[in-house]
Amino acid sequence: MAVTEAGVADHVRRAWKAGQGGAIVTANVDIVRAATRDPALADLIHRSELVVADGMPVVWAARLAGCALRERVTGSSLVHSLSECAAREGRSVYLLGGDPGVPEAAAEVLVERYRSLRIAGTHAPPYGFDADPQARSDVTELVRAARPDLVLVGLGFPKQERVILDLRAALPTAWFLGCGAGIPMAAGQFSRAPRLLQRAGGEWLHRLTLEPRRLARRYLVNDAPFALMMLAGALRTRLRGR
Repeated sequence: MAVTEAGVADHVRRAWKAGQGGAIVTANVDIVRAATRDPALADLIHRSELVVADGMPVVWAARLAGCALRERVTGSSLVHSLSECAAREGRSVYLLGGDPGVPEAAAEVLVERYRSLRIAGTHAPPYGFDADPQARSDVTELVRAARPDLVLVGLGFPKQERVILDLRAALPTAWFLGCGAGIPMAAGQFSRAPRLLQRAGGEWLHRLTLEPRRLARRYLVNDAPFALMMLAGALRTRLRGR
């Protein structure tokens, strides 16, 4: 389904009213690349109710292939639009992920912006917790006990999607957003690129300047060549269709 950011919020609002939960994957180039190479990761994505294009190369490839995506929908933007929706609907939000103190800082920013927003809780799990069954169970129980309506899970793909599977079993009527760096961005730990650069598909350059050590290999060695192949493949699909 080609859905806008406003459409995602509206979908979640209607699902809340119907007592239905779900999950949202924000598919950037790195996630698409991983899913094309590992069927288990592709299946992890398919388990979600909504998959949005978080990355202009993904949007361009979809358009080239004949799918009219209207806009890019990023996890960092959805952190705000879904929090605003939750505030309007009287729903609560839980923030899971980030360094110690970061989810709390993000919660403060969101409450300052959306005055009626209820924060059900925050937690920054330690690195590697997902590999320890007991620690993973403890995190699930911590979130379940808070009974949030929306959980923002910023642990990176595919860790966040695997944790979301556990949480969905415990909170079947809640919604879950795998938002990557959306929580530290909301906290002000990282800045978004200027809007013009975002629209031109250059936000990755902005992120690269902020975190060169962590992102250089991912963006330049892995994602850039794959993005070019993805665009070429989409063009071939379009031409065959004609």
